[in-house]
Amino acid sequence: MTHEIHHFDLGLWVLFVAYGTSIAGSYVGLSCVRQAHTRPSRTARWAWLLLGALSLGGVGIWITHFIAMMGFSVPGSLIRYDPVLTALSAAVAVAATLFGLWLIDIRALSAGPLGRAIALSVGGVVMGLAVSLMHYSGRAAIRISGTLTHDSLFVMVSILIGIGASTAALWLARRAARLATRVLGAVIMGGAVAALHYTGMAGLHVDMSTEAPVPDGVPIMTLLLAAFAVGTLVLSAPLILLVFASRAGEAHLDEAVEQWVTDRHGDPATSWRHLDGQAGVRQGRRGGHYRFPTAPPRMRSTPSYSEDRH
Repeated sequence: MTHEIHHFDLGLWVLFVAYGTSIAGSYVGLSCVRQAHTRPSRTARWAWLLLGALSLGGVGIWITHFIAMMGFSVPGSLIRYDPVLTALSAAVAVAATLFGLWLIDIRALSAGPLGRAIALSVGGVVMGLAVSLMHYSGRAAIRISGTLTHDSLFVMVSILIGIGASTAALWLARRAARLATRVLGAVIMGGAVAALHYTGMAGLHVDMSTEAPVPDGVPIMTLLLAAFAVGTLVLSAPLILLVFASRAGEAHLDEAVEQWVTDRHGDPATSWRHLDGQAGVRQGRRGGHYRFPTAPPRMRSTPSYSEDRH
């Protein structure tokens, strides 16, 4: 006999916390992807892609799932979680995200329109299936005094949502140079992750058994405490590196502009106030590298140099 279950036992605030967490992880992940696409070194690209996968897959997807599970309850039964399956679901989420980000970063495969479309499609499907696997392996970690079953229709719909969300995330990751794009991508990805979770949960059925033993495992709050500590570390590391990368980019830009001024106008100390380097910078910026036009920029009577910050 199907038993009553609750998805918002602690209130709707759990939904908003989960959604906000997914947005934060997705935004940091997309920012890391942007850095990866501007790095000529393969090692540096891999490092930034890994940070992006940890942020997007680990925080934006996996931790979001378990925050949402705080509201899940089955009246009359304790709920525990298998720590091994829980850790496995985290590894699946990060590995799937890393694979998708790596696929769209392959220069040879992503060179032309057809190659980009293939990379995006394959990456979106594989990443979506793996994210769905993460969701249901995390669901398999649930231990109650009974059995859990799934409605196949809701499972299929949640998988389609996962594929669509993953494809959208990878598509936006290729266009993550602007702040507005990253924010929009994070909002879309956060909503899709929440939709996948609650669609799958809507198809969950519980059959209680009075003869079932008390479930073994760890409570959700214990998992969340560990996840919160790991998630804070995972987001802190790329955030600090993103700040340093931004400052390094500004220093590189200032040095390049000053060299350009020196080459064409002599001492920058005497000619700087007449130059507007912004036009040259914006025309020459391509993928994190700066090239300046041969013609001098417009002349102004007052200094107005500023970098277009993303």
